[in-house]
Amino acid sequence: MVKVLFVCLGNICRSPSAEGVMYHLLRKEGLDKQVCCDSAGTSGFHVGQQADERMRDHAERRGFKLLSLSRQVEQDDFEEYDYILAMDESNYIDLNNLCKNSAYKSKISQFIELTNFKVPGVPDPYYDGDDGFEVVLDIIEEGCQNLLDKIKSGTSK
Repeated sequence: MVKVLFVCLGNICRSPSAEGVMYHLLRKEGLDKQVCCDSAGTSGFHVGQQADERMRDHAERRGFKLLSLSRQVEQDDFEEYDYILAMDESNYIDLNNLCKNSAYKSKISQFIELTNFKVPGVPDPYYDGDDGFEVVLDIIEEGCQNLLDKIKSGTSK
């Protein structure tokens, strides 16, 4: 089984969206028994909360369900997951600082590298209007599809 962890700051907008989109793609292709995913935050600000209501609404309009509850990254995650994808550079730096075992740092990468978007990272839509949530979903849909294609082809990170 391939395991993917999506990580943003609070785990209420970007990373639960990536988790929801990825699960949608996995179910559509019948791969939800071979690949699993989860999401987490580098902070514990929103532990136990659902994804931001605005993010859930925008995702639902595209046919994605965001069902996870926020949690914070734990040390065991670095061992358990094959891909640990940071939504922006700040999360990438935080993950590398949080990871106590240097052998697992190669699992950490930036989600934006899976896309052709010319932005430094997946922007945080929390303080943006509707357009911000739509842009995030555009980026996440492309990145998740590219990640799934990579996993299916067996190519390494």
